[in-house]
Amino acid sequence: MASALTILFLGCWLAGRSGVLGEGSLPKPSISVSPGGVIPVGGNVTIRCRHPRLDMRIFLYKDGDRNYLNYMDPAGSEAEFPIPSARREHGGSYTCRYSHRTGPAAYSEPSDPVQIIVADPSLPRPSISLSPTGVTAPGADVTIRCQGQRRDVRFFLHKAGDRDPPRDMDPAGDGAEFHIPTVGRQHGGSYSCSYRPPSEPFVSSQPSHPVELVVADFTYTNIARLGLGAVVLLVLWLILAEAYYSRPRGAP
Repeated sequence: MASALTILFLGCWLAGRSGVLGEGSLPKPSISVSPGGVIPVGGNVTIRCRHPRLDMRIFLYKDGDRNYLNYMDPAGSEAEFPIPSARREHGGSYTCRYSHRTGPAAYSEPSDPVQIIVADPSLPRPSISLSPTGVTAPGADVTIRCQGQRRDVRFFLHKAGDRDPPRDMDPAGDGAEFHIPTVGRQHGGSYSCSYRPPSEPFVSSQPSHPVELVVADFTYTNIARLGLGAVVLLVLWLILAEAYYSRPRGAP
């Protein structure tokens, strides 16, 4: 028993001497990027890290590296890491964590990762097309095809205003097809696509020019058809009434 207590005391003393209380002993912070989406080369982007405590030091990490990229001692519970004039090398996956500023080091769990994607204007813009074209009836199948000039890239499909991550697909040749079966009203909107080289997964081409997927609204269509049918019936009734009243009296 005495030996166990001695070992426990020695372990605590060594931990205090090293100043490390362990990783993950504090709740993980949150992280966000503004603006979101794809950032053009030369654009400004800010990474924000927020934690539930005050008087903490916040560390920023990139691409899973154990060595921090930068740190701040914010006055409140949020730190901002601005990236002015973004370049290709700023693309990557970022996380943050925090620890006590003084005393034994106790690190939080790392935040969930966020990505910064940088659009390189030197990469040719892809093209995009819809099949079938024109107004699409609900329940139909639609194919969105993205075409590029390279065969070794991954294509991404973007929908304007959609908060979900873009759909991605490896190409068949120099293009990729995104299928939307049983189209509904929720699928209508403006679509564009881009691609990323496999050697630089956080560098993107410029987005294609957008195409508009227009889904017919059967509710308004049916109302219009019913209105047209009522007009036709009214016209027929007027014709019959006029023929009836205009015939000679006493005619069978």
